[in-house]
Amino acid sequence: MQVDFLRPQAATVGCMAKPPHPPADSMQPLHSLDDLDLRALAAILLGVALGSLDTAIANTALPTIATVLQASPAASIWVINAYQLAIVATLLPFAALGDRVGPRRVFLGGLAVFTVASLACAGADTLALLAGARALQGIGASGVMSVNIALIRLIFPASRLGRGVGLNALVVGVSFALGPTLASLVLSVASWPWLFAINVPLGMVALGLAVPALPRTAARDHPFDWIAALMTATCFAALIFGLGALAQRTPIWLVGYPLATAFCAGFLLLRRQAGHPAPMLPVDLLRRPLFALSALTSMASFTAQGLAFVALPFYFEQVLHRNPVDTGFLMTPWPIIVALAAPIAGRLSDQRYSPGLLGGIGLAILGAGLASLAWLPADPGALAIVLRMAICGGGFGLFQAPNLKALMASAPPERSGGASGVIAMARLLGQTTGAALVALCFGLSGSHGSTVALALGAGFAVLASTASFSRLYVH
Repeated sequence: MQVDFLRPQAATVGCMAKPPHPPADSMQPLHSLDDLDLRALAAILLGVALGSLDTAIANTALPTIATVLQASPAASIWVINAYQLAIVATLLPFAALGDRVGPRRVFLGGLAVFTVASLACAGADTLALLAGARALQGIGASGVMSVNIALIRLIFPASRLGRGVGLNALVVGVSFALGPTLASLVLSVASWPWLFAINVPLGMVALGLAVPALPRTAARDHPFDWIAALMTATCFAALIFGLGALAQRTPIWLVGYPLATAFCAGFLLLRRQAGHPAPMLPVDLLRRPLFALSALTSMASFTAQGLAFVALPFYFEQVLHRNPVDTGFLMTPWPIIVALAAPIAGRLSDQRYSPGLLGGIGLAILGAGLASLAWLPADPGALAIVLRMAICGGGFGLFQAPNLKALMASAPPERSGGASGVIAMARLLGQTTGAALVALCFGLSGSHGSTVALALGAGFAVLASTASFSRLYVH
């Protein structure tokens, strides 16, 4: 598939900060970008790193926070849930707003809200205040995540778009890997509010880089539909709530009401936005076979990752009888190898290797790695575990950057915001579905739940691989 159309059309979006990029060789190094581009890229990647780190840090620090705020473990989960629900509910509205007013404004607004909310989190002295501040922080993170790939598309010419999204994947992987370690280091020398306070100076640095450097785009003439935004938020928040209730096997009414609400809100949203040139729920993009298959590949692969990352700590500690410190080290190879593999995969996709081929191979490797973990012998050595985790990370890293490029390249430039929102939504829905399925596996299989979850993750990886390979036959 040819993607050279991206560069000239991207210029027509109204880029005012600088003239369009000249043609660039796919192997041209990053230092060929001008100074303004490099500062813009640094701001984007720092914003993405803050959002990714904050998820991992909060997960690690949750027991400490619950103890200090005298909250029960069940109630303290809202520190995590408020953040995730806020992101899922607002991602697509922010992506649509990015198509309307330009991704620059949405990114800057999201980063500013995230920074202020981080200060509010640090100052919270009750669980209710902390959960509210975390919800506000999630809204800010959603603004950043909804348009970050759209901004990278404006910075990189088409011939190097794979390298740009590969850098994004590298930052996410490194941030995810460093999160638990950074949280442990901070908690060893300071109290938990510093986990959030550290975001404030970093957010201000990112804003200082972003304001003068992010590319500007002309506003579109279609109005922003606030009612559709409310319907979208209701649909996805209710869907996530219902899936979580289903996985916990709660009473049927606690499952049925939110899922029925999600269905009704989604139906009304589709009716309201029928024929809209840039619908908030991007059905126009999902009618494109390559885009739809790439989105399916992404969601299935992140479901596999979600199953694995939630199940593996239980698997290492309860099945393989490792201690928590060992578990932390054993989890590390996966994200590190993802971070190393993502830029390489981005270069390969820039050299016109098909994303369908690269993604299919990578996800088949991921499936094999998860299956090998599920069927480990009773008392494996550390090297055997590390090698299998590295195989999983290598397979996931080989898929991620080419798939991101395929999603962006198969969407028109004027719908970059919507495509970027779908990327983030597919990741979050996949990870949330994976976590819910782990809970269901434990509910159905008891002590064998983590092993069943890893085997199920291998199945989702095979599904994602099949969807990826099928893109080879779509034009």
